[in-house]
Formats: sequence, C-alpha cells, structure tokens
Amino acid sequence: MRLPEWFDEKQFNKARRFYWDNCFQFTSSMLLGLVAVFAIPSILRVLVGSRRSTSTYTAYKRYLSTLLHTVSWFENELKPGTTSWKSLLTVRNRHVRASLAANLKGQGIVSQRDLALTQFGFIGLSLLKTDSFGIRQMEDDDWEAYNHFWRVIGHAIGIEDRYNLCRGDVQQTRRACRVLLQRVYAPSLERVPEYFEHMARVMLDGMWSVNPTVHVDAMIYWTKYLCDVPGYVYTEADRIDLQRRIRDELNGRSDDIGVETTSLMAGNPLIELPKAPPRLLYLHDYDSMDSNPEYKRLPLAARYKMALNLIIAAFYSTYIGRIYLNLNFRFSLMLMKYFPYVAFFRFGVLASYVRIFSEDPTDNEEPKPNAEYYKERPPLPLYKELLSLLW
Repeated sequence: MRLPEWFDEKQFNKARRFYWDNCFQFTSSMLLGLVAVFAIPSILRVLVGSRRSTSTYTAYKRYLSTLLHTVSWFENELKPGTTSWKSLLTVRNRHVRASLAANLKGQGIVSQRDLALTQFGFIGLSLLKTDSFGIRQMEDDDWEAYNHFWRVIGHAIGIEDRYNLCRGDVQQTRRACRVLLQRVYAPSLERVPEYFEHMARVMLDGMWSVNPTVHVDAMIYWTKYLCDVPGYVYTEADRIDLQRRIRDELNGRSDDIGVETTSLMAGNPLIELPKAPPRLLYLHDYDSMDSNPEYKRLPLAARYKMALNLIIAAFYSTYIGRIYLNLNFRFSLMLMKYFPYVAFFRFGVLASYVRIFSEDPTDNEEPKPNAEYYKERPPLPLYKELLSLLW
C-alpha cells in the first residue's frame, strides 16, 4: 500500500479536523449510508455468503469493528506504522479474502464498482443531504479537504483512480454522488434484493447495543427518505411535491389511478436489480402524513425517533448543539471501546469487546427472506410502546 502521488498531507489533516468538528452527524450519515449499501445486490451477496453478519451478535462485532476502523483513520496520521495505516491494510486484506471466498462459492467478487458504491455509503449522504444532518463547514475548503480525505482512503483500500467516487474536486464528487443516488440507490432501495431486510435489521439491532437511540424501522424509513425513494416523505414540502409529481404523471386521468414508482425516478437503473411487480402510488394516499401508507406502518416509537432526527439536526446546526452532541459522541466512542455496557447484558462481558485487528466471528444463522418482515405485526402493548420512546 502506497500513498498516491497527489496526496496532500495538509488537506488530509484538515479533513480530520473537519470530521471531529461534525463527528456526531458525520457518523450518523455513515450508519444510514451503510443501510443503503445493503440494497446493492452484488454487495449483499458477498456479505450474506461471508456469514460474518447474519445474526445480531456477529453483526454487532462486524459493524462496530467497521466504525472503529473508520474512526481510527481520523484519529491518527496516515503514515506507515501508524494505527491508521495498519487499519487500512487490514481492511484491504479482508476485501481480498472476501472476494476470493465469494468467487469460490460462485457469488461474484468484490469488484471496483462495489468498492466505489461502498464509498458512497461513507460520504454520499453527507455531501448531498448536508442540511438533513446540520453539518456546517467551519473553515474555507473544509468540504474540499473532506473529499480529498476519502479519495485517499479509496486509493488506500485498492480503488483505482478511474473508479474512485471522490474526484479531483468536491463539485465533481457531488455530481457523481447525485447520479448514484438517482440511478443506483433510489431504485435499489425501491426494489431491494432478497435478505436486505434481514441484514439491515440485524445490523441496526446490533448497533443498538452501542447506541440505544437507534430504532430499526425508523432508520430504514429515514434511509429511503434521504435516498429519494418515491412515497417516502416526511416534511409537508415533500408531501406537496410528491402529489404534484403524481398529478403531472396522471396528466388529467382519474385521481384513483395508481402511478408506478419507476415513473417518478430519474431514468433507468444503472445496475441490474431483482424483478418485482411495480409499486403503485395513489394521489389521495398523500393528502396528509397520517394517510401515507409507508408512514402508517411505523410504530409510535419510530415516528418519535424520526421527529427527534429533525430536532437534532436543527440543534446540531447551532454552536452549542454541535459542541454538546460531539462531546456526547466522543463519550459514547470511549464506551464502545472500553465499556460497552449495554452489550454486556446481551452478549456477555468478554464477548462484547471488539478488537479491530482480530478476525470477525462467523455464525450459522440462516437469513430470513424479506417476506418474513413484511407480514402484519400485532401492535405492541402500550407500556412497551412508551418504554421504547425512552430506550
């Protein structure tokens, strides 16, 4: 592994400072980006085949390890022998072994395309939906530096420059991310591959062990909302705009006719997706948020957590809010490393600790098909609903 000839140490370290200035929401955007990455069929096949994240426990170990690897890149300088350098070598090595194992099983490989699409999970939503997280540039060219940081990281883990999602300047990267959002992630989340629900849910359930504010249904809905999947709206402006687009598509026909979600997307998907019957949107289903079919399915706690997302983003955009929530994240990070007390109760004390340079454990749990998660669920008792608002 070598640093690229275009590596700029000053820009790289400036990006590290920018991350810590906005660490709480940058990390939140990466968690949602990870949910979106599960919708890419070729990536999901490799993850399912590796059998290292198909249960809540193994998902906890794998994705907490992923988070700690990522944080280490911001904590340490990128020089041979540092923790950051060793971490990137470890990640690169795991990608190679996962690719070889998947190829032997006939499940494809970890391709350059898959690595670039995974790169979107780390940077795409924060670049395109900045106001949804309340992230603010502190100094001139902070975003340029952040773009340079992820371009270097992409190079370090083996992405060739021509496939690197992060381009020479941040505006080019935003344009590339916007194309991927519209032509890859929105259609992929609209027509998710088999086992998406299981893999996304066990990951979020595992991460609940280090962040009890995570609500599985809320996070999946919020990911689809941020990725512009038709029908997933939250604000009044979103609802009004969706009805306008449905009316435009109806073009004078009866309001009772359904409109296919694919007709509301920007062009054909750029990747092959599983075949599925089209989902129809009806104009009057969106007369209010309470009549929105996707929103109606959410339990009370999920609606509460999504409302909290908007409040947190607004609070985070203030000076005091950013300081408070960043300190909160730093304290949580310390607990993740040295005292993951919630995980103690779920997995045991010794089993809860994550060592990023140790191999993740495997399991034999069979992932459940998506249909299992689409079944009608009985409502929770009132006391459990109220408790879930707090925990």
